[in-house]
Amino acid sequence: MQGVDTAWADAPGLSDRELKAITRLVYEKSGITLHSGKRALVLARLQKRVIQGGFGSFERYLQHVQADATGDELTALLDAIATNHTSFFREAQHFDFLRNVVLPPLASRSPGLPILGWSAACSSGEEPYTIAMSCVQQLGDQAQRQVRLLASDLSTKVLRVARAGVYHADRVSGLPLDTLRRFFEKGLGAQQGTVRVNAALRRMIDFRQINLLEPPPAGTPFDFIFCRNVMIYFDQQVQQRVVQGLERQLAPGGYLFISHSESLNGVTHGLTWVAPAIYRKAPR
Repeated sequence: MQGVDTAWADAPGLSDRELKAITRLVYEKSGITLHSGKRALVLARLQKRVIQGGFGSFERYLQHVQADATGDELTALLDAIATNHTSFFREAQHFDFLRNVVLPPLASRSPGLPILGWSAACSSGEEPYTIAMSCVQQLGDQAQRQVRLLASDLSTKVLRVARAGVYHADRVSGLPLDTLRRFFEKGLGAQQGTVRVNAALRRMIDFRQINLLEPPPAGTPFDFIFCRNVMIYFDQQVQQRVVQGLERQLAPGGYLFISHSESLNGVTHGLTWVAPAIYRKAPR
């Protein structure tokens, strides 16, 4: 038929057996649960890779993923499957709580004692940059000397965006003008229509690929952890593993922020609810 790409005309279908195999692999490697209603999502996000790689079928593609000793193809598969939707100052009440409740006592501790935070599902970077902005808004120049943030995600694709800190201007159009002037640089020439988070803010954040199913990063415990809009993709068993890992990484008196669309009901933990979607580890 005129105008039809023959490669797509011959695109492989996705059998129930192949869907089950992909679902099992994604769950084992990331904890993300793909129920049977996700067939269209899996097909849309992986079919192009199957065609361009010349695999001919999803079964042969999966064989390639499992045989790839580098793990690069598995990473690409998980990048394609993962849903990454975020925005600056999303669920703004959390950042008000961070500024007004969490940061003041931390800043008044021994001079020079670092304030450590972790954005544990940072996606394309809007959340950790918002955390950094909130710290500067509350603490001023002290934040850039004292606050150190770890930002992590499973997806290498979104981490590249996050590290660059470059966003289309539409992504920041709802921010106050003083926030834009203070924390963003306007793109010029070939970069017109974009903004970049300023260098001082970028230096506050260490971006890393971390799988929440694996042992959390070793080191000094965190004063606060944001892990929002990710546990909705996990079943209760995986939620339990993730929350226990995050709790171990919190300093005494540290705070865990989850999304308002999430709940820790049914998850065993030692944290105390202090505000909507905010929990605290007992102080010493």
